[in-house]
Amino acid sequence: MTSGIIVESVSSALIEEATSWRHHLHEHPELAFEERHTADFVASQLDAWGLKVHRGLAGTGVVGTLTRGMGQRAIAIRADMDGLSIQEESGAAYSSRRPGIMHACGHDGHVAMALAAARACSEMPDLDGTVHFIFQPAEENEAGGRRMVEDGLFRLFPCDAVYGLHNWPALPLGTFVARDGPMMAAFGIFEIAIHGRGCHGAMPNEGADCILAGCHLVTALQSIVSRNVRPIDAAVVSVTQVHAGSTWNVIPPNCIVRGTTRWFEGEVGDVLERRVTELAKAVSTAFGCEAHVRYERRYPATINNPAAASLVRAVGVAPPVNLRLVDAQPSLGAEDFAFMLLDVPGCYIWLGAGGAGDNRGLHSPYYDFNDELLPFGVGLWTSLVRHSLFHT
Repeated sequence: MTSGIIVESVSSALIEEATSWRHHLHEHPELAFEERHTADFVASQLDAWGLKVHRGLAGTGVVGTLTRGMGQRAIAIRADMDGLSIQEESGAAYSSRRPGIMHACGHDGHVAMALAAARACSEMPDLDGTVHFIFQPAEENEAGGRRMVEDGLFRLFPCDAVYGLHNWPALPLGTFVARDGPMMAAFGIFEIAIHGRGCHGAMPNEGADCILAGCHLVTALQSIVSRNVRPIDAAVVSVTQVHAGSTWNVIPPNCIVRGTTRWFEGEVGDVLERRVTELAKAVSTAFGCEAHVRYERRYPATINNPAAASLVRAVGVAPPVNLRLVDAQPSLGAEDFAFMLLDVPGCYIWLGAGGAGDNRGLHSPYYDFNDELLPFGVGLWTSLVRHSLFHT
């Protein structure tokens, strides 16, 4: 393990302070587009260190800009701020004070690492260029990254490259992944409203059973990946909700089926959307029902720029960071950092967060960000800034 080297390059006092910030943010989680306390906290810190602070992109977004010297090069570092609608069960002394909301994905840690990097960079006398620290709302499902871009993020804060990271409990502490090309999948949702004809549960022949149609549809949807997508292409169709009925002896008139789709290649996304719609209508019709389909493509695939990823790999394995590069397949999870990568080349990074003992996965009510990861993340960000913007 090489954490001692990283702590030497980023002061232990700063890491201790970043830990306190992280715990404070963990106690005060906020949902998408409601991150007002978090935004106030971030902005006040950035302002105290002399960064130029801009607020209001995507409502609660914050951008802190540090410019030194005459260099024309600019990079951006992004951290997500929002929590999740989950009741915390971690047992941490700094557990969420807000019932039903917690930082179950580690965004509190991402903010703390970016803040610590901003402070460290503000004390670098030889910085020659500009670094924008982007604190983004609403990563979880609500596309705050897209909102920031639409609100003029890169028009107001132009840069040559943008970087983001996520803690990754499935990988050991001290490792990282920065792939060329795909890192995270595109993300879609569907809602299928099946309308039948309600009747007494003892007289099913008098109705059109929307629940029966829905159950057959759930099974039929699984044929899309196995029979309509090429075996060499990655895709997922998952039904995650089925809602119908309210009592024991009535077949209801309506059934709702909801779920998610994931893909990398655009053509695969087209197949998924087309077949979800076709199967919903065909299966419902076969059972005397009618289907109305709402399908939304939420996030595009997160695709790293090879040159930016190569730079991250070179910086990550070199002193003083000394992380260990590992190979990993892309994740079928989704990430709205993808919208930023559509506008500006850059790289999305996974930082191994697995420690000793039980490592609860992301979005678990028992999850807690691993504070031992803080020096690794801060070290990577500050070293990337040094490499990109220092006068030589």
